[in-house]
Amino acid sequence: MSSSFSPPPLWRSLLEQALKDHRDRSESRYFQLATVRPNGKPANRNVVFRGFLDSTHQLQIVTDNRSDKIHQLHRSPWAEICWYFSLTRQQFRLSAQTTCIDENTDHSFLLSKRIQVWQQLSDATRQQFTWPACGTDRDKNGFPGTYPNPDTPLPNFVLVLFQPIEVDLVDLRESPPQRIHYQLQPNGDWSERPLNP
Repeated sequence: MSSSFSPPPLWRSLLEQALKDHRDRSESRYFQLATVRPNGKPANRNVVFRGFLDSTHQLQIVTDNRSDKIHQLHRSPWAEICWYFSLTRQQFRLSAQTTCIDENTDHSFLLSKRIQVWQQLSDATRQQFTWPACGTDRDKNGFPGTYPNPDTPLPNFVLVLFQPIEVDLVDLRESPPQRIHYQLQPNGDWSERPLNP
């Protein structure tokens, strides 16, 4: 393993710049996450980006282990992210392999990151993990007004990591649009290939 500094792949630098350019727009923290249901049909939803895992290129979100997305990711750990930035007119599509980190994860570093992300959440966000299971019949009495311990994650709290394998970037500021496909190589480097839009 080389000890020399390896610069981030271009897609990562462009994504970070897009996030910086949109920092005053709260919607820029949300991306669309697609998974596959057991019947083979797609499932899609908006999720909140919780940053990158330390110095890696792995994106982080949080979710409830009772949610459909967790059951879908356990069945197939592949997911696709689609993220559009309106000011810079850039669309990032990331094909990623996922890792779900829950209280039973047998990896001390990842467990510590789960705790760290829990502690960084707002009280209101942590409170959502005390609610009844997602997608069940609504119970108006099932929403306690108390906040959980900010230091210790609830058992149903899951940190999900996305390791991008392919990134497709479309820049719509140009005509015709510029499209670049990035592919993670076995040696850890990223290839870059221009495509027709």
